[in-house]
Amino acid sequence: MNIVCAHCFTTNRMPDEKQHHQAKCGKCQQAVYSTLPTSLGNNTFYPFIERNSLPVIVDFWADWCAPCQNMAPIFNQVAQSSPTLLFAKVNTEQVQSIARDANIRSLPTLVFFHQGKEVDRISGGLSQIQMQQWIMQTMQKI
Repeated sequence: MNIVCAHCFTTNRMPDEKQHHQAKCGKCQQAVYSTLPTSLGNNTFYPFIERNSLPVIVDFWADWCAPCQNMAPIFNQVAQSSPTLLFAKVNTEQVQSIARDANIRSLPTLVFFHQGKEVDRISGGLSQIQMQQWIMQTMQKI
């Protein structure tokens, strides 16, 4: 299993039987896995979604977007209660090229990636229950 460090973005290979949420990065020695969403930018977006063996849910958002701001704490709560998934955030104002490449047309938009490929997406503000239901339905597709 490969997991990209949430701090230095180094890809770490781990035995399948090892708990990923307890592992330390071979490069920076910090915890590889974070229960908080990882902020991604131009240099980190593609390595993070492509090199992780675990599915990655990315929240595309902007500072000016009220539904984005309302959903942020819900996204953090769901991330903290989902140890088999990785969560990340992309500020579309700071990395417009990533938003353009991902064909983001409305905010907030959640995109579920697995092994670098988009599995599903949903746009608009979600409640915690709606987000968890969407994640469970999408997990069945992989």
